[in-house]
Amino acid sequence: MLKKLNGVLNILIISLIGAFAGHAIYVCLDYRIHPQVYAMQPTPWYTGILYYGIYTIVPLIIAIFIKLIFCRKLKQQK
Repeated sequence: MLKKLNGVLNILIISLIGAFAGHAIYVCLDYRIHPQVYAMQPTPWYTGILYYGIYTIVPLIIAIFIKLIFCRKLKQQK
């Protein structure tokens, strides 16, 4: 049971990192293609990446914390 949960947490962590990387790449490429759209905004063009990073890091930290707890329990069972 704990091994399956560990696998699910691994998938969740990798998915969160991949989603953040994909979003950051998309925004960078969109900025290079349409800089005039981002020039009209009162904030810098990378503000969306920062917000997305903040919203991504919270569940990432929670998942890593849960993973550490379960890894300790797996070691205690062996």
